[in-house]
Amino acid sequence: MQTFQFCVISKIPVRVDILISTLFSEYTRTYIAKCIERHDILVNNAPVKKNTLLKHRDIVSFKKEIYSTEILAEDIELDIIYEDESLIVLNKDAGINVHPVPWIEWKKGTLVNALLYHTKGNLPVISWEERPGIVHRLDKDTSGSLLVAKNDTMMQYLTTIIKERNIKKYYLAVVAWVPEENIFTIHSHIGRDRYDRTKMTVKNPLNPKEAITHIEIIWNYIGKYGLLKIDLETGRTHQIRVHLASIGYPILWDAVYGDEIVNREARKQLWITRQMLHAESLSFNLYHKKVSFKAPLKDDMKIFFNTL
Repeated sequence: MQTFQFCVISKIPVRVDILISTLFSEYTRTYIAKCIERHDILVNNAPVKKNTLLKHRDIVSFKKEIYSTEILAEDIELDIIYEDESLIVLNKDAGINVHPVPWIEWKKGTLVNALLYHTKGNLPVISWEERPGIVHRLDKDTSGSLLVAKNDTMMQYLTTIIKERNIKKYYLAVVAWVPEENIFTIHSHIGRDRYDRTKMTVKNPLNPKEAITHIEIIWNYIGKYGLLKIDLETGRTHQIRVHLASIGYPILWDAVYGDEIVNREARKQLWITRQMLHAESLSFNLYHKKVSFKAPLKDDMKIFFNTL
């Protein structure tokens, strides 16, 4: 166990479970609630309830569990677009987590497990020991292009160009209904939802950060479905999904931000079972020259277009 202690500096009362889960985003609200129940989280050295409101200058202490970093290699098939001695570019399948998530079967069945098997355990780590080689991520149900560093030098380089926004990312998204403008930009601030730790929002979020998404319509199916090409200028959690839902054009079969009626119809008629979002390509400077890697659509998205 490792204890973190901090003073609340806020004039607006906030629930203790929401604040802790926002500051320590690797944990869910459910896990935080368990910590509160066993008194691993104290306020002014006293036990609290999960809905306790924190006040200005309250002292919060959190006994944070340190998880074992032993992650087993697993023989899981990888769809590799490109590989050399320093870099792997994957076309990630939907339905698989990029890296282990603490608390529930967290050592198994992820891309990290597969990568450890593929590289015989030779992957670098900078800060997150359960994420060797990982410099960016995709949601579990998003498919497409993903970079993996195979040594420290490449990991430092990729981390730097991502931080400095010197890498171009393009996505394809199928949405419910079709926006009127062919080319437009969504510019807002995104942060954690105050009342649901699992969601991000543009409406009065916690710890808001600037988010910019450029969008172009490239296909329109009778106004019912649209295929959008998306240029991410920033890279916030769930950014594309939240932005599109916020303007009334949610990604098809997005279980969190989507339209329930449209999703149910799409599943019944088109056999869709995951959000129709695909990281199509990545472009950046590599070995002193401009490179671009493109990830072909996965079979489920191909079937969707062939079915219409």
